[in-house]
Amino acid sequence: MEKVERRVIEPMTEVSLERTHQWFNRSLNRFGTRMQLLFLHRGLLFVLIGFLLGRALILTEVLPFALPFFGAVLLMKKDKALFASLALIGGAATISWQTSLFVTASIFVFLVMKKLTSILYKDKMKALPFVVFASMMLTRIGYFYLQGPLTLYDYMMAGVESGLAFILSLIFLQSLPLLTAKKYKQSLKIEEIICIMILLASVLTGFVGVTYQELQAEHIFSRYIVLLFAFIGGSSIGCTVGVVTGLILSLANVGNLYQMSLLAFSGLLGGLLKEGQKFGAAIGLLIGSLLITLYGEGSTDLMKNLTESVIAIGLFLLTPKAITNKLAKHIPGTNEHTQEQQQYVRKIRDVTAHRVDQFSQVFYALSESFATFYEKSEESEDQRGTDLFLSTITEKTCQTCFKKERCWVQNFDTTYEFMKAIMDESKENTYHSNRKLKKEFEKYCSKPKKVEEAIEQEINYYDANEKLKQQVQESRRLVAEQLLGVSQVMEDFSKEIKRERENHFVQEEQILEALQSFGIEIGHVDIYSLEQGNVDIEMSIPFCNGHGECEKIIAPMLSDILEESVIVKHEECSSYPNGYCHVSFGSSRTFRVDSGVAHAAKGGGLVSGDSYSTIELGFGKYAIAISDGMGNGVRAHFESNETIKLLQKILQSGIEEKVAIKTINSILSLRTTDEIFSTLDLAIVDLQDATCKFLKIGSTPSFIKRGDQIMKIQASNLPMGIIDEFDVEVVGEQLKAGDLLIMMSDGIFEGPKHVENHDLWMKRKIKELETMDPQEVADLIMEEVIRTRGGKIEDDMTVVVAKVDHNTPKWASIPTAKHIKKQGAV
Repeated sequence: MEKVERRVIEPMTEVSLERTHQWFNRSLNRFGTRMQLLFLHRGLLFVLIGFLLGRALILTEVLPFALPFFGAVLLMKKDKALFASLALIGGAATISWQTSLFVTASIFVFLVMKKLTSILYKDKMKALPFVVFASMMLTRIGYFYLQGPLTLYDYMMAGVESGLAFILSLIFLQSLPLLTAKKYKQSLKIEEIICIMILLASVLTGFVGVTYQELQAEHIFSRYIVLLFAFIGGSSIGCTVGVVTGLILSLANVGNLYQMSLLAFSGLLGGLLKEGQKFGAAIGLLIGSLLITLYGEGSTDLMKNLTESVIAIGLFLLTPKAITNKLAKHIPGTNEHTQEQQQYVRKIRDVTAHRVDQFSQVFYALSESFATFYEKSEESEDQRGTDLFLSTITEKTCQTCFKKERCWVQNFDTTYEFMKAIMDESKENTYHSNRKLKKEFEKYCSKPKKVEEAIEQEINYYDANEKLKQQVQESRRLVAEQLLGVSQVMEDFSKEIKRERENHFVQEEQILEALQSFGIEIGHVDIYSLEQGNVDIEMSIPFCNGHGECEKIIAPMLSDILEESVIVKHEECSSYPNGYCHVSFGSSRTFRVDSGVAHAAKGGGLVSGDSYSTIELGFGKYAIAISDGMGNGVRAHFESNETIKLLQKILQSGIEEKVAIKTINSILSLRTTDEIFSTLDLAIVDLQDATCKFLKIGSTPSFIKRGDQIMKIQASNLPMGIIDEFDVEVVGEQLKAGDLLIMMSDGIFEGPKHVENHDLWMKRKIKELETMDPQEVADLIMEEVIRTRGGKIEDDMTVVVAKVDHNTPKWASIPTAKHIKKQGAV
């Protein structure tokens, strides 16, 4: 008994609410798919709309809806036109047989007119409204003619009906594709929303006359639609829908004229109270119905109107959230539409980042393939090269020797050792002086002279081949490093793409409140980053008339609020007094670099072989570079200038400094066969912590002046372009505020005449300088060197002086009561 009871109770513990919810969602999705198939693909939607439009009348006798709807369906959904025409005729038959006959006649005339028009005019879309107008005019005049003599009133009514049919043709052509498309547009324009509302209001006109215990169907469904759109789109959409729907319903029945006020007011209130979710919007409809009913018709119809509103509210509350969310995605201004747009942008961003990632992986894979190519055992490679060399010698000498069997079969090891020893000695050019080895080999071999000549002859080809193989390997190593550098840059770029703007709503409100409490009017504040040293804030303020409020007041206040030095990065002032100025604020650098340059060409000429550049890298770093082309004149200037230009482009792309210099070296060494080389002296200063990297390729020493202390920075690398592969020596140094960094070409360093120790002379001259202005220091050093030469400039001369100092903002921070906690920093 216990066992049976356990078996009955156990399954109850396995009931999962999550599974039930998933099953319900799947069932709802299947039901929605089937309904979409039934209404759109099978044409039931056209039958339903056609039936109601066949019943739609204006002023009890005007039928402007049926023919435009048939024409639009025939043009866009020709296979559903038969169902639409039968539905129109059937709907008209519920009014009267005369109405049904009129609709049938208008469709027949339209088909005839369309056939005739297609012969003369091929554009069916543009011709449709005119064909509808002519068909409706002919049908209505013929109908009046059969009833009796035509009057001016008959012609006027026929013209009004035809004009309405013309306008409705344009509206139906705009709105029907929006209802029947398989994939809807991401957002609808206001004009498109109004067209859809006119179509829906026209369909609601078909409910006129459908009542149950004095409750009118068109009132219930019109209030439901207004409530639905007010909840989705807010007060503006709700009010617009109420006006359009009420206007068309009042045309169908003059007694419904007050409905326009009721629907418009209810839509306005429902939209204003949408923050209270569905119940808030429903209360708005109830209040609107109550007030307009009391004002318009008094208390006689109060219960009837409230009952109609309650039924509409019931339909609204039963509407699934999935439907309201789906509709909201297509209406601009809604949260759902904004999220859909953001999701679309995010998809585009993710696709772009994925493609960049793929390219990064391709470059990384290429880098690995080049890198693994030369990562082989050097011993095995040397052994293989030796074996190939000796096999060639054997083929030329031992192959025809009668002692071949004794040497290479019976005494293989001894013969191999002799040949290898001779090969090694020949490579070192010491074989002829090694008498012991030579005498032993002459005793062992029967043709020693022939073997020795063959080895000496072949050793030159062997050395050339080995050198070529080494060059290929070094080239592959360089290509691998370059590809790896490109891969890393693209990977970093992909990460930057994927970084979304973080939500800083709390901080934006705090900044806005702090500035406004100080009496500064602010339009809006957008925070993109609050990372230490990388603050990024955009703001709009009213027209400042060029008084500099942003730099003098707002930036100092932000500095105090964020507890970090903030400056104006970019300012775009309004061109008219009532506009807004847009300002971008960012972190100021902890240090700044001021530079001065003195430059002179050999003999006082115009073209110097030296080139220099000061580069703002954009990553919080500052680069100073000097390149000295070999010799003087145009060719040396071209080489040094090309080196600087290449360096600037590669460094600004984000590639590491070592890889950048190796890349430039390979380009310079492969670009020409002439012996034209260039030096490179590069210093990169980090503006946040003042650390400095020195990369010197064949360049002269640099000097750092710190008070009375003079420090020398040097490295021992050959000029660029001389050898294909070299190790870049990086020298690091921590700079301090007030330091002078002095970099120079060899024309300055080696320029002083009758000076044996250039280091001591330069240190003494720098120490004797009394000024700390970079430009004055550069000019004084240049002047001292030229003076030692008796006023002659015997080489190209370049000296660049940079002073590192604390970056003090122009305006001090303004104390405020607010301090922001930088939560969510990137």
